[in-house]
Amino acid sequence: MTESSALDPEDRKIVTLARSARARNAVPEGAAVRDDTGRTYVAGTVDLASLKLSALRTAVAMAVASGAASLEAAAVVGEAASVPAEDLAAVADLGGADTPVLLAGVDGTVRTTVAAGRAES
Repeated sequence: MTESSALDPEDRKIVTLARSARARNAVPEGAAVRDDTGRTYVAGTVDLASLKLSALRTAVAMAVASGAASLEAAAVVGEAASVPAEDLAAVADLGGADTPVLLAGVDGTVRTTVAAGRAES
């Protein structure tokens, strides 16, 4: 477990942004990613009849659509105990296998950090 207060300020920022997206949109998850230039992309879960995307995949898609060439880090806030392999794959596609993905609870406390290229079981 990583205390949010001990995080790098830029990582703390994406956790805060992800938490805000979750609360503001009243969705199960909020996510934020930071690209290689320091820009951030924030999203919530998409749950439409014809389109369902996790918050993290939505944030990655927003980064790609905005021209991001690479990712430095990602954060997900919600109640899940792990990051799904599909979400990690999306981050790895743009950021590489070593891109850190922070998983935080709804209170913003980071529970774990996993490299995007390592699918959890």
